[in-house]
Amino acid sequence: MIVVTGATGNIGRELVDRLVAADVGVRAVSRDPERAGLPAGVEVVRADLAGGAEPDGLFTGARALFLNIAATGLEAGGLIEAAAKAGVRRIVFNSSMSVTDTPADEEGFIARAHAAAERAIRDSGLEWTFVRGGMYATNALQWAEQIRSEGVVRGAYAGAVGAPVHEADLADIAAAALLDTTGAHLGQVYVATGPAGLTMAEQVDAIGRALGRPEVRFEEVSFEEAVAAMERAGAPRVAAEDIIRYFGASVGQEAPVTDAVQRVTGHPARSFEQWARDHVADFR
Repeated sequence: MIVVTGATGNIGRELVDRLVAADVGVRAVSRDPERAGLPAGVEVVRADLAGGAEPDGLFTGARALFLNIAATGLEAGGLIEAAAKAGVRRIVFNSSMSVTDTPADEEGFIARAHAAAERAIRDSGLEWTFVRGGMYATNALQWAEQIRSEGVVRGAYAGAVGAPVHEADLADIAAAALLDTTGAHLGQVYVATGPAGLTMAEQVDAIGRALGRPEVRFEEVSFEEAVAAMERAGAPRVAAEDIIRYFGASVGQEAPVTDAVQRVTGHPARSFEQWARDHVADFR
């Protein structure tokens, strides 16, 4: 049995599908099991981990945990401790590329939260693998309404650059680590990116091509306007400011690109163009 947090999120859904295909028992955590829409055979447990609730028996009989702290309110110490006490042997953690194992990890909201979880996992004595995702391709889903209604995406930095990673590639790495019986992935830190750097404007162009709408474009707005938009979408202000500052610092830089997807899964990282084609329905 493998416990999956964030099971109804973009990475979690992909991961659940892979574990079910491997004929492994899955216990998925959801705030709303009736609407989870997960595959038959998955045990769906009701819990709001962000509210500190941990249902009795969550880890009973479980040998591994996929931890996504976006589902725990960015605080996972108690959940990690509970997993260890219950006999879970392995944690695969959906961490962040913002963690660098340097003092800089204490400077940003996102890096600080993920670095704290990594320390707690290391200290737990459990087997672990960290998947430090770079820029998520799914971040582009926040543009969907603007693209549908206006064909214009507004953001602070058209030239901000990253190598967007497809959620399917992150799920492939996580599944490999969770299902591994050789120990090859234990104690490994995988920094996962897409195959190439793209600016924000280039990502919007790729979505436009996938839609057959070449007029779709990126329009720059001020830092403050971009922060306010992220707040309206539900992001804490401190996180929004961190993210947009990070984007600004990347302008004119070369995006870090790694071969982690290829090394772990044996297939090349999926391109952002493929991601846009895979998600074309989200933008129509």
